[in-house]
This record gives sequence, structure tokens and C-alpha cells, in this order.
Amino acid sequence: MKILKQISLITITYFLCFSLFANNHEESYKLEVVAEDLSFPWGIAFISNEEILITEKTGELRLISQGVLLPEPISGVPESLFRGQGGLEGIVLHPNFKDNQYIYLSFSETDQNNKKLNTLRVIRGKLEGTSLTEVETIFRASPSRKTANHYGAKMVFLKDGTLLITSGDGFNYREEAQKLDNHFGKIIRVNDDGTIPQDNPFIETPGAKPEIWSYGHRNLQGIVTNLDGSVIYEHEHGPRGGDELNIIEKGKNYGWPAITYGIDYSGALVSPFKEKEGMEQPIKYWVPSIAPSGMTFYNGDLFPDWKGSLFISALVPGDVRRLDLEGTNVVSEEVLFNKIGRIRNIVTAPDGSLVMVTDSNKGKLYRVTPK
Repeated sequence: MKILKQISLITITYFLCFSLFANNHEESYKLEVVAEDLSFPWGIAFISNEEILITEKTGELRLISQGVLLPEPISGVPESLFRGQGGLEGIVLHPNFKDNQYIYLSFSETDQNNKKLNTLRVIRGKLEGTSLTEVETIFRASPSRKTANHYGAKMVFLKDGTLLITSGDGFNYREEAQKLDNHFGKIIRVNDDGTIPQDNPFIETPGAKPEIWSYGHRNLQGIVTNLDGSVIYEHEHGPRGGDELNIIEKGKNYGWPAITYGIDYSGALVSPFKEKEGMEQPIKYWVPSIAPSGMTFYNGDLFPDWKGSLFISALVPGDVRRLDLEGTNVVSEEVLFNKIGRIRNIVTAPDGSLVMVTDSNKGKLYRVTPK
């Protein structure tokens, strides 16, 4: 009886301390709704602190200026396929955007030669006022697929000016992620105009797609670099469990579906192996799944205690995970912003605030600032 009382006292003390910590932490920041009624917002890019571009998965590119969502979308955006998990998704600005006005968009589209198939396409165009001009395709995944799932569609520029593009396994094509003759389950690297860098790892491999940078991925939903660009972080959905956070290196095999910490949706094994020689291990994985969606490496000044952290937005049940890093190791995880629903993306604004969008046909854009 005495032992049970001690356990009860310890448990009560723990939850009281946790509640006080959570309340005190919540009092350190405030959430402000910047825009509402967004149609499944997905990608976020900052022209300036007060000019924000948002992709809506239903096919529109929207502009928020001085805290106001402009009623008319940006014109000139190519038509996308809004079906399943597909639509208008990724967006990134060229590193020299101020000089050349280039923006990059990734989206699913119907195969022009076979209307039963579709694929991932990446374009660049010049943003002139509220119009996109000089649109050109810089990447199109091949072969096309029948499914409307697992596109990837996230992008990041590296410090050398090349562009990384995530290309998912298409759900039904997971075995292809281990082969180099296709774009399923790959990270792609191209120059800013879509040409292929000559130092790509498989450029001289017979039968390999020369754009491939890494392989063995599933459904890649986040890719960012640290401040100096020396480390590339990527996260992806596992099946039932086994969501992964990886450090991406040139030419490496990240294992899917030969190794995984998850199981199939049916409960069956995808693979009996969690590790194999020649295949990379995640620096963190989640069982059960959190469905990671967006990611940002925080280096702002508004929240000094968060500097150097990775923030990962999650759809299930709907929160943000702040990961403390020591070198390339994750040393702790904190759950934040868990009262606003499914969070589709999180980015760092130029002023050091955090900006998030919720996954809904009436999605909202939030800004997080100190109180």
C-alpha cells in the first residue's frame, strides 16, 4: 500500500510539473491568424516578411500582402491534377530571386499521352506582379503512374545553387525505389535551369537516371538544410509506423522497402529487416506514425532558446515537433501547437517568426511570435 501511494504521488507530481511546464511554455508565444479560407494550403514561400506566397493543392497560387489575402490568384500557373494526394504543392524561390524573380512550383499533372496516368512535374517561371511568365519545365518524373499518391514534391536549393526535388514511390511502386532506372522513391538533383550537374553520383552508371541524388525513399514530405547548407535533413512517411528523419548524402541508399521500422497497413510485414549493410539508418523514427508534413531549420532571433532546432509539422494528430540537435543527433523532442488541427507545413519567416498552415478546405495561416 505504501509503495502504491508513493507511485501515485510520483505520478501526480509528474503530471502537475508537465502541466505547469506546458502552460508556462504556451505563455511564451502567441498564435495569430494571418489568413483564412485557404483551399488545402500546402507550400509557403516568403518574398519578404509581409509578402507570402501560398500554394493551394486545389491548383491556385495565392499572395498574402501586408496581412491581406489577395482575392485573385497569381495568373499563368499551369494546370495541376487535384486528385488523391496530388495537386499544386511545392514552392521555392530562386536564391537570387531579387534579381531574376524566378519561383519554382511542383505539382501532379495528367500524362499528356495517356490520360489514365499522371506524374510529378516541376516548373520555373518569373513572378511579375501577380502573374507568372516565361514558364518552363525543369523536371518531369518518369515513368508515369496510375496512382495519385506519394508524390514527394518538396524542394530545396543547396549552397552550390543546385536544386533538390523529392519524388515519392507512388504507393504501388515501392520496389522501384531500389532501382536506379526510374524516379520512384528518389531525391533528384538538377541545376536551376533543369540541366543535370556533372558531379551527380550516378551520371556514369549504365541504365541509371542521371538526375538521381539518393534513393530508397518512400513518401518524402520535408527537405531542408542547416544554416550553412552543410547538412541536408529529409523526412518521409513510413507505412504503419516507421516515419523517418534522415540526413541525406550523395549517392546513398535509404533502404525502402528493403528495411523499415513500419509494417504494412494490413498489419503484414513489409520487410523483416530494420537494417542492412549498405543502407542508411534514420537519425530518428516514429512508431506509431506522426505523418510528418513540413520542416524548417530554425535560426531566427525571436526565439533564442529554439535556435538550431528542427521544427517538423505533423498531420497526426496535428502538432509540431521541435527537435533539439547535437551535431547530427536528436537529443530531445518537444510537442508544440497541438490545438489548431492538422498542420500541413511550417517555415521560418524573415523576421524569425514561425508560420504554419492547416490542412483543410478552409485552411488557415498562422504566425507564431513571442508574447
